[in-house]
Amino acid sequence: MFPHTAPVTLAAVESGPDARYVPCMSLKRDIGRARYAAAQGARVAWYMSQYLLARRISGPFNRPGEPRFEPQAAEGDTQQIRNAFLELFAKDRANIEAGLYPAPDDIRVTRAIEALRGSVNFFRDLPNVDQRRLERDGTEVREQAKGEGRYPTYYLQNFHYQSGGWLSEESAKLYDTQVEILFGGAADAMRRIALGSLARTLRGTDQRKVKLLDIASGNGRFLHQVLSAYPRLPATGLDLSPAYCEEARKRLASWRQVEIVNGAIEQAPFEDGAFDAATCVYLFHELPPRIRRDAAREIARIVKPGGVLVLADSIQTGDAADLDRMLEYFPVGFHEPYFSSYLKEDFAALFGEHGFEVEEAELAFLTKVTRFRRR
Repeated sequence: MFPHTAPVTLAAVESGPDARYVPCMSLKRDIGRARYAAAQGARVAWYMSQYLLARRISGPFNRPGEPRFEPQAAEGDTQQIRNAFLELFAKDRANIEAGLYPAPDDIRVTRAIEALRGSVNFFRDLPNVDQRRLERDGTEVREQAKGEGRYPTYYLQNFHYQSGGWLSEESAKLYDTQVEILFGGAADAMRRIALGSLARTLRGTDQRKVKLLDIASGNGRFLHQVLSAYPRLPATGLDLSPAYCEEARKRLASWRQVEIVNGAIEQAPFEDGAFDAATCVYLFHELPPRIRRDAAREIARIVKPGGVLVLADSIQTGDAADLDRMLEYFPVGFHEPYFSSYLKEDFAALFGEHGFEVEEAELAFLTKVTRFRRR
């Protein structure tokens, strides 16, 4: 069963025998909100300040002779972006109060030391990232992996212009910091909205009997969030990077029922109907259109009829008109060769071809979370 019970509503107890507990419940809720606001506020300030510093010290964005790229924000866009950012954290806090997952434990000395170490390494590597961006060169890792033959061509690129692509130990350790700085401290909160969608389907079930696959599990960040809420859930992580898989095994070592598998989802090394649920966070925008179709077919093969898929990825054009201009920056500011086609992809139709139906969808700042049900 789900380890966190939903809080009793005030309306349910105000007139009953437990009315005397209302002030206590209200105080506990207010303290929880205050702690959440303080922790997330500090976290956002930490990563947002680094984002602004990185922008300030980075080299020129445009190459000499290249037309200057300056997406023009319409009047009111800045306020809309701010509103979407704040709404994300309001949803996150509401999910916590609904008992969908525990509050994040962000304020600890060990976390602060890890964050500081990650930031130092981020800024140490920033000149290398800058140089690749200026040269528009995102193929460094093709030479590093030359002759191995086990990676598809689309994977051998420096997405985000980061050093080592997805193939180095340094990249696996630095990824969390890079993403949090990119999104101003909102990345974990956006992932938790995906966890909330999964949690709504699992309420009232025995978590020990739900087999979960996390597709493109990376260094295990999202799986760690899932297992913090469902510590007895049998879970498997699948990722194509050996370095990221090893980092995930270290991060998730406390949960013995977790397995991390090295492999690609378009050639999933699992039997038909092996899983009751699947999650996929920030993968599909980095897949070529043909591979997206192969991946959808394989997901349908390995998820049981009646099972669910929670897909979390970038918002697409038209999802939030006030944020469309921000999407223009990604293909230009980062090495995201398949992002433009992703923006136009109809995922309801793509997964619909393989027996999935959209059950719910919601926006979480720059992320869209869609839950599908397998027919």
